[in-house]
Amino acid sequence: MTSLTRHRLASSETGPALRALCGWTPRDVPGGGLHPGDVGWYLRSDDAAVLLWTDGAAPTAVGFFDGPVLRVTAAPAADLGALAADAELLVPGHDATDGLPVPGWEPDAEAWSVMSWTPRPVSSRAEAVREADVAARVDVQRAAFPGSTFTAARWRTMMSSPAGGAAVDVLVRTPEGEPAAAATGWFAGAGRCGLLEPVGTAPEHRGRGYGRDAVLGASAALVRRGASAVAVVTPSSLTAAVALYRSAGFELVRETHDWVRPDRES
Repeated sequence: MTSLTRHRLASSETGPALRALCGWTPRDVPGGGLHPGDVGWYLRSDDAAVLLWTDGAAPTAVGFFDGPVLRVTAAPAADLGALAADAELLVPGHDATDGLPVPGWEPDAEAWSVMSWTPRPVSSRAEAVREADVAARVDVQRAAFPGSTFTAARWRTMMSSPAGGAAVDVLVRTPEGEPAAAATGWFAGAGRCGLLEPVGTAPEHRGRGYGRDAVLGASAALVRRGASAVAVVTPSSLTAAVALYRSAGFELVRETHDWVRPDRES
């Protein structure tokens, strides 16, 4: 079995992990686990810590804890057995992994829809978020996701992180100028699949096409930078979210599941 070394990286040290994830991102929808954009969104927190596994000097896997889930993506030729064995040392107190099948664990019942958008001409009311728009961008996020801890300071932390240059952040306003919807897209390199994370519409503005405009605006911005396609992942149970992405031209590629401990509820 391969001998791996695990490194804990502070936000400012995550460049090698992000470059590895970009290199593992394909032209079409990633096979599961992390996209560089997942790490980019995670780096909005000052205390974010990213895990990098190496085999010698070569990056083998990247991961971080997302609440109770250890989210991991491995290099195409990685020794998943060695990685899973090390991951099991990390997960006491955590119930699941995303992107890493751990021996003896089983797929969770909750399904996640992995959806893909093929570049095409679009029109959208979305505009790039500027410094003057940050408060409005934050307001949309907090309205769309009850309990969100997003703030203007966290937006700036995210944008100043090693991943910030890969972000395209867009905002859609009503004709009266009220912030209605927003989306953040993440670029993984020319000829590679981009990612939307997150997308949100303020509840009072739903059903009027603002969310669709945010999705299309961020997707088009990624394509202008050179993305070959755009992916989004959402809980399959969120039928309104799935319908939103379908209305924007996204197609379901597959459903995926977290891997969980069989005795997690005992």
